[in-house]
Amino acid sequence: MLLKSLEFKNVVGQKVKVMDIPVLEEDSTYKFMIQVRLQTYIASIYKEKNPRKSYSFRDYLKKVMKWPDYEQLFKVDELKNNA
Repeated sequence: MLLKSLEFKNVVGQKVKVMDIPVLEEDSTYKFMIQVRLQTYIASIYKEKNPRKSYSFRDYLKKVMKWPDYEQLFKVDELKNNA
């Protein structure tokens, strides 16, 4: 899975980085849900008075998504013969 990161300045001008944002295909069933969750997550970070310097979107999704959906989104195919 391809992941990207996003960097922006918050209300007080501090640089904030959001990492582990999944890049999905246009026809993915999770694309809309991830876009909405990312917008709400960034809005909540933007309004924080004492934000950290970096956040993991993947950890946030782990908390707010149903586990089967999370596993399906971030599934890692096992390598054949452990190679």
